[in-house]
Amino acid sequence: METFDYVIIGAGSAGSVLTNRLSEDRTTRVCVLEAGPSDWHPYIHLPAGFIKTFHMKSVNWAYQQEVGPYTGGRSIYAPRGKTLGGSSSINGHIYNRGQRQDFDTWAQLGNRGWGYPDVLPYFRRMEKRIGEGDDTYRGRDGNLTVTTMDWQDPLCEAFMAGAVSLGIPRNPDYNGQIQEGVSYCQRTIQNGRRVSAATAFLHPANRRPNVDVRTHAHVTGIIFEGKRAVGVRYNRGGKYGDPLEIRANKEVILSGGAYNSPQLLQLSGVGAPELLKTHGIEVVHALPGVGEGLQDHYAPRSVARVKNIRTINELRRGLSLWVEALKWATTRRGLLSLSPTMVYCFWHSGETTESSDLQLTFTPASYKEGVQGQLEDEPGMTVASWQQRPESRGYVRIRSADPFAPPIIQTNYLAEELDRRVVVAGMKLARRLLASEPLKPYYAYEDFPGPKVQSDDELLAAATERGTTTFHPGCTCRMGPADAPWSVVDDQLRVHGMEGLRVIDASIMPRMISANLNASTLMIADKASDMIRGKTPEAAAKLPEYA
Repeated sequence: METFDYVIIGAGSAGSVLTNRLSEDRTTRVCVLEAGPSDWHPYIHLPAGFIKTFHMKSVNWAYQQEVGPYTGGRSIYAPRGKTLGGSSSINGHIYNRGQRQDFDTWAQLGNRGWGYPDVLPYFRRMEKRIGEGDDTYRGRDGNLTVTTMDWQDPLCEAFMAGAVSLGIPRNPDYNGQIQEGVSYCQRTIQNGRRVSAATAFLHPANRRPNVDVRTHAHVTGIIFEGKRAVGVRYNRGGKYGDPLEIRANKEVILSGGAYNSPQLLQLSGVGAPELLKTHGIEVVHALPGVGEGLQDHYAPRSVARVKNIRTINELRRGLSLWVEALKWATTRRGLLSLSPTMVYCFWHSGETTESSDLQLTFTPASYKEGVQGQLEDEPGMTVASWQQRPESRGYVRIRSADPFAPPIIQTNYLAEELDRRVVVAGMKLARRLLASEPLKPYYAYEDFPGPKVQSDDELLAAATERGTTTFHPGCTCRMGPADAPWSVVDDQLRVHGMEGLRVIDASIMPRMISANLNASTLMIADKASDMIRGKTPEAAAKLPEYA
């Protein structure tokens, strides 16, 4: 049986960083198991290719959520990356860290070394920021290239001017001292190509002789000896492939993401005893928090029809698309170099909120039935608005003992009253932004939710009808003290009560952050790599008083 020092399950964002950092020691052997294929497909590396990979099951788990209390009887689509780079290979490229308070809250929940001054050095260490930014907060020499949207669009400029007219200031760097205001988005794109975690971290590491990356390797279970993880079982070649086993001398590291990490723990006998027994799985270790606490951002998308100017809806078809394709091929610019979101706006749902609790995005395009991935034929512009720190929590649970069956995903969007109030406030702000004075030359009429929808109850009903995920699931293997009933890992990301087993991905977040999750997932893995190697952590940042 083959033996490595570390076996990493999942070659997504976290797994890619871990592979790179752990293999820096050439005496350490690292094996990475990825259920999906290599990231060879051209749509992965073409920024606008997200609109294809969004539904491409060869590189996408293409999960479906359960119907929730406020989803209007709908099962919401939940794409997740299934290829080298994971979701960083199919996502919208956005780089957004979150607020200082997000991480300080993690520390206040009993997680030593996870406050903002502790995590900022890791954000800086992995980042190669090109563009504006105070070097107190930004990195310049890391693996991950971060640029700012450089496509100057009249609709985007008018939207930002509209935000300023409503008292929302321009902010040249929302990943700097304060996350507030409006600006073009920052993204992981360089020279018109996607910079995924695989591009930045995994592929450079894979050139080392002590790294073994295996694709089409679907892990079906963790092997335990008593309470110690000693290896994994996996199938190479799908459900009917021959089962294989490999051993880990030091640690098994689970980096499958917020859906797959708790699913594999449960399949392996770690989780709530009642759930495991229901499916005939022997309880290796009772840990009721596994899979519980799922959080995500829920976004209704407000749409206005556009006049007097062309939008992405028209540019993406016919002769115009061929022109854009030629432009990308020759200059790496134009429509095919764009992200699905072009402008970010952070603001307050009310006068009493101390920091921004709303996140809004703008794009000069509109999508069929409010779902990203299918552009409409008519010209339109869209503002998605969501609550940054939702209170509602759901769960991820195995559907059966079959490791190839998708898990049950119940997000429970808007179950808490506060979430419903903030989401309605976001829709009201989106309406004001779209109807602002600078956008009037281009604003034809409001298409969704529509002028007849005015009361809070009507707006909530519209959010229920058309709201969707923002693809930010986390918090299903939460980090916290051993005596917290919901906790799965400690502040070293070791699974409570087990040995030789860690979870390192977005699932360990104890509560949702006010941002897209990819940047923080990369940071979590980078910080964890020092923990695993026993290295002295990066020195905590010395920061000015927070304004």
